[in-house]
Amino acid sequence: MKKVSKKLIVSKRQQEHVLFERRIMQSLQCDFIVRLHAAFKDSSYIYMVMEFCSGGEIWSKLKEMGRFEEPVAVFCTACVVEAYAYLHKKSIIYRDLKPENLVLDHRGYVKLVDFGFAKELAKGSKTYSFCGTPEYMAPEIIQNQGHDFAADFWALGVLAYELLVGSPPFSSSEPQKIYSKILDGVLKFPPNMNEGAKSLISKLCRQRPGQRLGNTKNGIKDVRHHRWFSSINWHKLRMRQMDAPTVKLIRKGPCYINFDRFPFDKTQADPEFSGWDQDF
Repeated sequence: MKKVSKKLIVSKRQQEHVLFERRIMQSLQCDFIVRLHAAFKDSSYIYMVMEFCSGGEIWSKLKEMGRFEEPVAVFCTACVVEAYAYLHKKSIIYRDLKPENLVLDHRGYVKLVDFGFAKELAKGSKTYSFCGTPEYMAPEIIQNQGHDFAADFWALGVLAYELLVGSPPFSSSEPQKIYSKILDGVLKFPPNMNEGAKSLISKLCRQRPGQRLGNTKNGIKDVRHHRWFSSINWHKLRMRQMDAPTVKLIRKGPCYINFDRFPFDKTQADPEFSGWDQDF
């Protein structure tokens, strides 16, 4: 269950984002996206009750392992490709891909969570909001040139790199330095990365959106047909008939064993009565 202080939402001017997230998530029915079962509110918080994914976050697994073996990285990225295919068909751009927003279900299948930055976008149009996680932002977002679905494919390349290497290709402790590296566009591959992975990442992380894999005339089919995914039977993946190599990352035990433990937050948020959430 996601519980967020309404006061916090108002102070950050996120009312529209939160309402959109709920509306979007209620309309999505895809095996590669976490389901929203219910949403409700009280005077201080909004609550979203979602499908429980007992395998935990990809982010914590990646930190544990250092980096993923190739078959695991391929499978995780393929699940995201399927989520993208579903969302883009529904004219939704995701814009917040990163390991923290990917969770594993009990069978090791990967699902997208957190639709706070998602947006409906008509084919052929662009949007100009500056959003996302710095390491995953496409050049056109940083330069405020207007972006579309191509920005999601850039982020897919960054994700594949981070899963294989353990850190993203463009990183620094200062966002400005990250943006400079992204705009320079120099991808440095470690010597042990195979040619298939290098080829996929280079084609997804092209500076010009119109040249990016997934954003040319064959669309997402070109991503699926890339040789890095040769081990993936896409039909079997969609039918959830593949054995997930990610299963070995999942610990056996109580339902919370794959999650990081945090101290219980006993603070109580103040009530908020502006009424922005009357339809929540």
